Amino acid sequence: MQVIAVINQKGGVGKTTACANLGAALAAAGHRVLLVDLDPQAHLSISFDRVPAPGEPSVYTLLTGEHRLAEILRPTELEGLWIVPTNLDLTGAETELANEIGRETLLRDALRAPGEGAPEPEVVLFDCPPSLGLLSLNALVASQHVLVPVQAEFFALQGMAQLLDVVQRVRQRLNPRLDLLGILVGMFTKQRNLSREVLQELHDHFGDLLFPTLVRVNVRLAEAPSHGQTIFQYAPESGGAHDFRAVAEELRRRLGLVEEAAGGEGGEETRSEGAAAPAAEEAGAAEPAVETPAAGPGEPPPAMEAGA
Repeated sequence: MQVIAVINQKGGVGKTTACANLGAALAAAGHRVLLVDLDPQAHLSISFDRVPAPGEPSVYTLLTGEHRLAEILRPTELEGLWIVPTNLDLTGAETELANEIGRETLLRDALRAPGEGAPEPEVVLFDCPPSLGLLSLNALVASQHVLVPVQAEFFALQGMAQLLDVVQRVRQRLNPRLDLLGILVGMFTKQRNLSREVLQELHDHFGDLLFPTLVRVNVRLAEAPSHGQTIFQYAPESGGAHDFRAVAEELRRRLGLVEEAAGGEGGEETRSEGAAAPAAEEAGAAEPAVETPAAGPGEPPPAMEAGA
């Protein structure tokens, strides 16, 4: 089981969009995927129309020990994809659990003892809240990998040093297997000089940790959650769908879920086509695919090395 914390303490960078659509793409590729909504805003649960009523089994009751994972998870409309939903009950969890013994391992313990009847996922994706509090700490302790979505904007690097420092501290003190899986650039617009400049800055700092596919600004991606669907259900031929298919293939490769032989010339060609597939949409919604700049790979910051 590969467990990934999708995390960035900055809000609005596409964490929920990445979780929902990467989960759907991995499920379409034949993997069993479990999504866990750790954000009290419940955007991931809303995206799949699976928000529990107040008091019903949710991530909150999972962390407090009232229910086990098997009692909470729900199937989605997509085969092989399940979600552990949340609601506003989770808002007070950090305060209520502050004095709990072993509070930072509650989520890890819940995953290790899911209860009878729970599916055995190959990939678990945590949609973390926009903070570095107890809920995010639980995700980092329970995970093997960290995936950081960022926007191609001026503030992209703001807070990254703090996030990587937290990841390093968790690895040293609580979870030695934790590694940085990669940086996913979203909401990218090639026509903006600022986007290109920020992308170059990210490449200089993180090098090969950057995913080669950039998720472009796409209206369909923004519309899909309001219909309770992923991009692959709502607009399967859109630029957003092509981008997330390509990102999912790269994610599979980094996780070792595909044979390395498939990553040769043919595999690379397939991923490039997926990233570059055209989509006739409204202006600005789909743009020509952009590859990571060809500058020499930079080194990740000293606080965090690539463990993948």
